[in-house]
Amino acid sequence: MSTTYDVIVLGSGPGGYVAAIRCAQLGLKAAIVEREKLGGICLNWGCIPTKALLRSAEIKHYMDHASDYGLKVAGAIEADLEAVVKRSRGVASQLNQGVGHLMKKNKIAVHMGEGTLTGPTSMTVKGEKGEEKLTAKHVIVATGARARDLPFAPADGKRVWTYRTAMTPPEMPKKLLVIGSGAIGIEFASFYNDMGAEVTVVEMLDRIVPVEDKDVSAFLEKSLTKQGMTIMTGAGVDDINVSDGGVMAKIKDAKGKVSEQEFTHCIVAIGIVPNTEDIGLEKLVEMEKGFVQIDEYGRTKSKGLWAIGDCTPGPWLAHKASHEGVTCAESIAKELGNKDVHPHPLDRTSIPGCTYCHPQVASVGLTEAKAKEAGHEVKAGTFPFIGNGKAIALGEAEGFIKTVFDAKTGELLGAHMIGAEVTELIQGYTVGKTLETTEAELMNTVFPHPTLSEMMHESVLAAYGKALHI
Repeated sequence: MSTTYDVIVLGSGPGGYVAAIRCAQLGLKAAIVEREKLGGICLNWGCIPTKALLRSAEIKHYMDHASDYGLKVAGAIEADLEAVVKRSRGVASQLNQGVGHLMKKNKIAVHMGEGTLTGPTSMTVKGEKGEEKLTAKHVIVATGARARDLPFAPADGKRVWTYRTAMTPPEMPKKLLVIGSGAIGIEFASFYNDMGAEVTVVEMLDRIVPVEDKDVSAFLEKSLTKQGMTIMTGAGVDDINVSDGGVMAKIKDAKGKVSEQEFTHCIVAIGIVPNTEDIGLEKLVEMEKGFVQIDEYGRTKSKGLWAIGDCTPGPWLAHKASHEGVTCAESIAKELGNKDVHPHPLDRTSIPGCTYCHPQVASVGLTEAKAKEAGHEVKAGTFPFIGNGKAIALGEAEGFIKTVFDAKTGELLGAHMIGAEVTELIQGYTVGKTLETTEAELMNTVFPHPTLSEMMHESVLAAYGKALHI
């Protein structure tokens, strides 16, 4: 005997559980199938617990520099890694329980176990209740992704780590190799550097955080080097030899010279692999490199089967997955006869990206180079943190904000930031971009003083030669 729903969501990450909640809000009978923990990777092993770790590192950084603020700290500052990790896991546990509460509040059935599709709208679940058969009018696949391994040195949880082990480390690294300089790699490099490790970052492309504007990449590399990190760009790790005592890596630098360097530990952050194998998808959807191909609302080629989040094409970000979840849920409700919903497809050019290193990095839209490649005549303006009173008062005068406009129309094409709290500031430009703002509206907006947000205004003014404080 099977249990029937309007919608079954396979996976309960930030895409899956949000999709289920929105389905329930729209009056649909919804269920979640989850094999591990409610909240998925983001809540339990990604976005949230890493920010808790980075907050501890940030506090330590400020304590190490207490004298800059006229304060004295008695004795040396020591990092208790076990306590830092315990706090991070506590934050994740609290939010995991919160998702469970949301499922009950919205009357969403939860089936814990391994889900396997037996058709576009049916599946079996093997878990705590044995084997269950579930059917629905629609199924949403939200199975997420996992870290990609190095083919010659798979993660062992002892010396070679992915983000998962890096969040619950068995010991504090003394000398750490980080392979890859995307958001995950740079965040862990920043965390362990602040915690006292000697950190080397190896990036195969010619600059770190390569998806960001080149000026941001250059500024971040200079800042991280100043903090004591070794940054190697245009470089690659040819081989790794793991022993009980550490990791011996063969690294080829930008000039082609190969050297052997010894580290106590290694973090591999070279991308992700979608969790789309062995769940019955092969004959039901089109896939490219394992990622499920969908239309702008989340539909696959099989009627009634949808997909969202990290198992679909990027960017692979939690907030993108949540937004897709809402769009997908509303599209399903519309197909089931709800005339009051009007789903909007995702605008991928308006998805912000954030990296929570020190200093922080945030961006939305096109870089200056990409805007020019796309054929735009560009006006770009940059304003430095050193020109902002609040930044100086905070002791955070390092960084800048850059805005990119179409010179002919004034359309905001992109914004790029590095510095204190830019991961919060970026949403101002994201809203503006969603509203299709031009430079005129931004110039005429009154920004509060004294705030870091004033730099956003000044950056716009700078693009048109009107900056006031530089």
